[in-house]
Amino acid sequence: MKISCEDLPHHLSKGLGSLYVIHGEALLLSIEAADAIRSVAREAGYSERETLIAEQGFKWAELRNSAQSMSLFSSRKVIDLRIPSGKPGVEGAQALQDHCQNLNPDTLTLISLPRLDGTAMKSKWFTALEQHGTAISADEVSLAALPAWISARMKRQGQSADADTLAFLAQRVEGNLLAAFQEIQKLALLFPTGPLSFDQVKDSVMDVARYDVFKLSEAMLAGDAERYVRILDGLRAEGTATVLILWAVAEDIRTLAKVSRALQQNGNLSGALRDARVWGVRQKLVERAVRRFTPTFAERALRQAAQVDKLVKGLRQGDVWDELLQLGVRCARAGQR
Repeated sequence: MKISCEDLPHHLSKGLGSLYVIHGEALLLSIEAADAIRSVAREAGYSERETLIAEQGFKWAELRNSAQSMSLFSSRKVIDLRIPSGKPGVEGAQALQDHCQNLNPDTLTLISLPRLDGTAMKSKWFTALEQHGTAISADEVSLAALPAWISARMKRQGQSADADTLAFLAQRVEGNLLAAFQEIQKLALLFPTGPLSFDQVKDSVMDVARYDVFKLSEAMLAGDAERYVRILDGLRAEGTATVLILWAVAEDIRTLAKVSRALQQNGNLSGALRDARVWGVRQKLVERAVRRFTPTFAERALRQAAQVDKLVKGLRQGDVWDELLQLGVRCARAGQR
């Protein structure tokens, strides 16, 4: 069974299963989902909990032994298995499949995984987990959907805000759910239940935007010049090294150049993306961006990036931040009229 984090409370209200798998890159949602499952398990009498972390050197026999052994003090227990890499390996893959075939109603298995790529999602071990248990996707909330997510969270604590205020708060946290969660909790401490004004939120919310070079490059690929400018300003204010910013932007321009050349030669986009090692969420961004980029434009952008590199290294005169701004905005607006 596949469900989202939003569906989990309703699912748990109908009773516990024997196997739950949480996967995705939204750390806050993953933590909340695991906490919810463990809480309901405790209420149902699963008083013992054994945590296993499948890191390098982990012995997969521990999973089998844990499932077969019961505590002297409890008839029910939770096996909390965490696979930080999302790659159990050959031995682990078989161990997970075997575990699915021998689920014990008195043992609840909770498996936590990071975001998985397409290959892992189609693997035999993950398919077995989905078939025998409940798979919960903890996906990041997009910037466009974040205001609605914030509104739902505020509603839980009896507060509300208009669309402009929600959009403002979403921009301030720059897509970071943990930061948004903290700010929403702070609003509950500062103000009573009911509608909140724009000024109340504006005056209380710190600038918690977690600017990073990858979000900057993401904005460029998405063609969102306004967001690119805002994040670049944030990186400059935080003192981020220009060499790091240029590296992130130039890497994506190089990827676009490679994909666009391959696409022009054989028209096979999926093959070009695979050869350029573009997967997951980034694949969708590159797919859209490459339709705006021609090989000629990509080559010009690379030459411009090379000029910025000389600025960073002090080999030519100029304002490196202004050059980074021009480079990113030009790429974001590529193919747009």
